[in-house]
Amino acid sequence: MDQRISLVTLGVGDLARAEAFYTALGWRRGNDEDEVAFFQCGGIVLALWDRTALAEDSVVTDDGGWGGVTLALNVASPAEVDSVLEEARAAGATIGRGGADTVWGGYSGIFVDPEGHPWEVAHNPFWTVTDDGRTLLRAP
Repeated sequence: MDQRISLVTLGVGDLARAEAFYTALGWRRGNDEDEVAFFQCGGIVLALWDRTALAEDSVVTDDGGWGGVTLALNVASPAEVDSVLEEARAAGATIGRGGADTVWGGYSGIFVDPEGHPWEVAHNPFWTVTDDGRTLLRAP
């Protein structure tokens, strides 16, 4: 199996609201289907799909709580962390934790989208974010 992730699907209770949030962040939807919204995110696709349908399709029980997953966006600087957090707030996110220095030597904050999915926005000075948005564990 290749060491990569192709698609992340977020289960949502209100697809229109979720799509509006990501569109307000400046993301562009990549499909015209009514039941699911796809967004191209570099080499990965983010999908928004009905939470009940996703649980059934994934063969899991949805207890309605946090699923133990946090999404992350790595950026090139602490100032960019703060900028992205402000963009997310303006689009309708709740800021769970403002940008701050971390115990591991970086800088990060958390926003939570309107459907309750947490996103960490981080600057890791030990990793490289390339001009095309890829995150590399080591400097090239």
